[in-house]
Amino acid sequence: DIQKKRQNKDLMELQALIDSHFEARKKEEEELIALKERIEKRRAERAEQQRIRAEKERERQNRLAEEKARREEEDAKRRAEDDLKKKKALSSMGANYSSYLAKADQKRGKKQTAREMKKKVLAERRKPLNIDHLSEDKLRDKAKELWETLYQLEMDKFEFGEKLKRQKYDVS
Repeated sequence: DIQKKRQNKDLMELQALIDSHFEARKKEEEELIALKERIEKRRAERAEQQRIRAEKERERQNRLAEEKARREEEDAKRRAEDDLKKKKALSSMGANYSSYLAKADQKRGKKQTAREMKKKVLAERRKPLNIDHLSEDKLRDKAKELWETLYQLEMDKFEFGEKLKRQKYDVS
């Protein structure tokens, strides 16, 4: 009888321990699920914030580009108006003075055209260097190609310099 009571008591304690263990485990699993949900929610919020930030940056870049284009257009209009005013002023002045100014403007125009021509030639010669997508081997090949081009240009420059020296010597 005592042994049966003791066994019954032990069994009840064991059952209570098992129940408390399962409740604790259930509570931990619920906390884990809640934690995972919070992490996922935070990740989604962060992705949304990054998307919004990128969109704002794109809008800012577009706004800056539009503003720059507008400024350039205004500058071009202003320069055209200034040229028109100069031409009107020249036509309203005396014939001698206007021809003098026209000649001066023509000389300046030649210099400006030479400068513009130089810029145009340099822009044609200089190609944009698009190396973002190249692998390491292709980068090495590109560097070698650029070095060879530079070497060839330096050789041409030296040869032209020597040719010029010879021509000057022959003339004198």
